[in-house]
Amino acid sequence: MVSRSYSNLLDLSGEYPTFMRSGSSRRMSRVMTVPGMCSESREEESVANLTPGENVSSSISQDRAIIVSNVLPLHASRRPDNLSWVFSWDEDSLLLRLKDGLPEDMEVLYVGCLSVDVELSEQDEVAAYLLDNFNCVPTFIPPDLRNRYYIGFCKQQLWPLFHYTLPLTPEHGGRFDRPLWQAYLSVNKLFADKVMEIISPDEDYVWVHDYHLMVLPTFLRKRFNRIRLGFFLHSPFPSSEIYRTLPVREHILRALLNADLIGFHTFDYARHFLSCCSRMLGLNYESKRGYIGLEYYGRTVGIKIMPVGIHMGQLEAGLIRSDTELRIADLKAQYQGKVVLLGVDDMDIFKGIGLKFLAMEQLLNQRPEWRGKVVMIQIANPARGRGKDVLEVQHEAYSVAKRINQAYGRDGYQPVVLLERHVPFPERIAYYTIAECCVVTAVRDGMNLIPYEYIVCRQGSSAASNGTEGESLKKSMLVVSEFIGCSPSLSGAIRVNPWNIEAVAEAMIMAISIPESEKHARHEKHYKYVSSHDVAYWSQSFMGDLERTCSGHTRRRCYGIGFGLGFRVVALDPNFRKLSMEHIVSAYRRSKSRAILLDYDGTMMPQASINKTPSPEVLLVLNSLCSNPKNIVFIVSGRDRQILSNWFSPCEKLGLAAEHGYFYRWIRDSDWQTLVPVVDFEWKQVATPVMKLYTESTDGSCIESKESALVWHYGDADPDFGSWQAKELHDHLESVLANDPVSVKSGQHIVEVKPQGVSKGVVVDKLLASMASKGTPIDFIVCVGDDRSDEDMFETIDTAVASPPLSSNTEIFACTVGQKPSKAKYYLDDTADVIKMLQVLSTAPDP
Repeated sequence: MVSRSYSNLLDLSGEYPTFMRSGSSRRMSRVMTVPGMCSESREEESVANLTPGENVSSSISQDRAIIVSNVLPLHASRRPDNLSWVFSWDEDSLLLRLKDGLPEDMEVLYVGCLSVDVELSEQDEVAAYLLDNFNCVPTFIPPDLRNRYYIGFCKQQLWPLFHYTLPLTPEHGGRFDRPLWQAYLSVNKLFADKVMEIISPDEDYVWVHDYHLMVLPTFLRKRFNRIRLGFFLHSPFPSSEIYRTLPVREHILRALLNADLIGFHTFDYARHFLSCCSRMLGLNYESKRGYIGLEYYGRTVGIKIMPVGIHMGQLEAGLIRSDTELRIADLKAQYQGKVVLLGVDDMDIFKGIGLKFLAMEQLLNQRPEWRGKVVMIQIANPARGRGKDVLEVQHEAYSVAKRINQAYGRDGYQPVVLLERHVPFPERIAYYTIAECCVVTAVRDGMNLIPYEYIVCRQGSSAASNGTEGESLKKSMLVVSEFIGCSPSLSGAIRVNPWNIEAVAEAMIMAISIPESEKHARHEKHYKYVSSHDVAYWSQSFMGDLERTCSGHTRRRCYGIGFGLGFRVVALDPNFRKLSMEHIVSAYRRSKSRAILLDYDGTMMPQASINKTPSPEVLLVLNSLCSNPKNIVFIVSGRDRQILSNWFSPCEKLGLAAEHGYFYRWIRDSDWQTLVPVVDFEWKQVATPVMKLYTESTDGSCIESKESALVWHYGDADPDFGSWQAKELHDHLESVLANDPVSVKSGQHIVEVKPQGVSKGVVVDKLLASMASKGTPIDFIVCVGDDRSDEDMFETIDTAVASPPLSSNTEIFACTVGQKPSKAKYYLDDTADVIKMLQVLSTAPDP
């Protein structure tokens, strides 16, 4: 059920093998072959010796690329005597051709399965031979497991889902089957084990291909946290409404995010993936200088949008072959005086062959002047899948073709020519060359390179002209479905909705009727793109972005967290470390003037807690710290002052900063002060109606009114719509409040309007300056928080070290809660650790 045009891309799915490197100055020697096991004649040996790495230097300093895919780019067959094997390169595989875009001194290794079953007793010898002669590392999978993995999960569950087919009934697509999922995981683990045998993680790049190996990045990242790993998906990625029906949706998303770079053919596919990450994982992407990235536990996962290309050299070589030229001459004679429309597809449910024939029938029915003149030649590659759906597609194609030929055919004229057989490469080139127009009506396809091949063939042969005036002009026309991956890159093609039979028929008429000069102009535009964006350009671009994305690996401190498919790597600044109790207690005891600044929600009280009232344990430790005359303790929170006053009323000497510092007081019985001069809050009368307007139109949003601020929350709204509305609201508020002394800020699922000059960082700066003005230099600061607003405190403290109120001798412990990227230098795991740390300080005796 996979198209021939898509077969090369499927060949890319698999694993990337590499030769193992030792830490010494030379590579590990290759395994020797076993005499007689895979021996070949001299002619066959010459084929075997054309390995991708034959001209590669053996220098240990060079990088290597490990290309991992479901199937190796090899042909394999038994000798007639059945005693040994014959192997040769699959010249049609893009997996083999992508090396053209890699540096000449980069060794390329391949990991994947063979297309044949090898007996257990022969596997070691075959593996040694392929490694030595082809730089290929085969992954041998037991037939039963491979059937459940490939036919069961990949082809019956992932492939239909990624092509927008839901299993609404047991007969309509494959329902999710947990044992098949387990088989998928088992095979991905086998691939990971094979890569681990040969990888040098600090020197090798690993490039994994396609949906067969979507969880492989997790298994590889778990083994080597700093592995340089790219993944490219050659199929469509469905919209979130389709993808989230998959029971293991989050496992697959998190596995892909363990890659450093994720590639897609089109922006639509990438957009759907990013939407899924936003809706299901709460991750938002950023675009910086043309690069799209997702922040994932401190790692930036790059998103690459680059459609694959074809191998120009292979097609150009095929055009000048003698058998190709003979076949072109035969076909020109056979279809002399006819206008040929060409289709090349696999016989599967997504290629729209039946729809194409119905459009041809419509053309002949409504435009009788074309009867006897136009011929539709459909090359239908044999079905790769099996089942009821394939039989139905075949039956429809046969019946419609037969009906058209009976209604409009006559002696010497057959309107529809259906070739359901394997068409050799030279013959396919010949059909491309004589066709006036190529028609692709797939209802869903990841890329489809047939139009690219057609364009190159029409450029490369004089047979593209018809012997009329202007025969030197190269011409081609394309009618392509708007649902295939190559459609956006072919701006001169006539794009159609394949389900609209009448529109497809009109498009075919237009394609063969427009002036020759227009055909030439469109062809030139397409050929310029296709010839410059070939497979070498694609692989070079991907590997360049992978290198850039991985360039900071060695500068980060990485460690893994989570179990199973929930495993991920946290990447942190090398100076970022867990707060040592011994270290902070030692500094605390040496100090004479201390500032203890604490956020509340998420720092001293878990975010998931429903009851946010401070526990007796929290109140006790705060009172203990406040009782020490060397300490000034402050709660710096975003909550309003009335709530904080009620909660912390038992703490007489505790300082409070409410609403991100707009209101603050030093002790319980002191008056509240404002961080900035009291402003006129009439701006609320303008902002409130605007926020209400967006709240009414955004389900799941609400308004929080504070004394000094208004906050619009949309965390419970649809992620995409909520984000869109937040941007609109932000712009709307900035416009209507342009002349008011307020600032409009966007945060984590909020849009906030507050007086200018108010933040936790500003109030901390004011508190420290006030403490220093009393004559005792501050020599110890601990500042703990957990979210974005607390980062302002960390930044303020960090920048204040070199100037009053702090000095270079001040001991600073800026600490975030949770192992995540932060401007703080330290972290504690959770709120329990924060309370424990405060208890330790409160009981530390002064010298």
